[in-house]
Amino acid sequence: MAIWAFEAIGTRWEIESDAAIDPATRGAVSGVIGQFDREWSRFRDDSDVTRLSRVPGSFSADDAGAMLDAYRALSAATDGAVSPLIGAGLSALGYDAAYSLRQGAPRPAPDDWERMLEWTDDRVSLSEAHLIDVGALGKGRLVDKVFRLLDGVEGSLVVDASGDLRARGNPVRVGLEHPLDPTRAIGVVTLTDAALCASAINRRAWGDGLHHVLDARTGLPVRTWAATWAIASESPSPTMTADAVATALFFDGGPQLAASWGVEWVRMTTDGLVESSPGCPAELFTSAPRSRG
Repeated sequence: MAIWAFEAIGTRWEIESDAAIDPATRGAVSGVIGQFDREWSRFRDDSDVTRLSRVPGSFSADDAGAMLDAYRALSAATDGAVSPLIGAGLSALGYDAAYSLRQGAPRPAPDDWERMLEWTDDRVSLSEAHLIDVGALGKGRLVDKVFRLLDGVEGSLVVDASGDLRARGNPVRVGLEHPLDPTRAIGVVTLTDAALCASAINRRAWGDGLHHVLDARTGLPVRTWAATWAIASESPSPTMTADAVATALFFDGGPQLAASWGVEWVRMTTDGLVESSPGCPAELFTSAPRSRG
């Protein structure tokens, strides 16, 4: 098994394959990641979304339709708790481009974001200056793009972007890290030709109870759920789908969305209680009531 490890979009990537990935393919992967970053990163001063946070306008991106269509479904399922215009809210609490970690007043996302934000399959337009953040599903989307680039690599393949993982070929066992104790796991899942995405409040956390999972309606961090895991396979973009559901599971309506998209899941409350979907294949080390979905 060959392993290619690198840093990109602020996180560590590991790509495992039966055969080493050739330099030309590595260059193509780096190019796709770089383009996605230039378009969608709110941490870059020169990105398209940063430009639109200053002056209304538009930009071209071949991910626009897939990601923003999914955001529309996320917003509807969670009664507006998930929004692509939560970027200013994250910055207000200190999770800004400079990583200042200085907390200001909470800033909810505009509840009429679909009036302000328009898109086609390959173009995004904003009628008012606002900071787009695609953190609810963007990394999953990028994993799928990289995975497609590696379609010609023979044998088994794993693309792992620090919690967003897609596997092909040989089964892969993945531990579900306890969000309150990273030395422990609450269970394991075996992936075969599927994607697994995780989200937890102990990741990208700072200050007193501050973390990156915000309720767009209030601009405040969620308090009930500590971690979520979602498993998807039946989707044109399974890692993006799993990533989106992992975000939705922090809110009411998340299990229903998962059921409609054919996604299995596990989630854990801040009190340590675990819940899972009826067909979830994970082996859990703690008693977990099954959700009705």
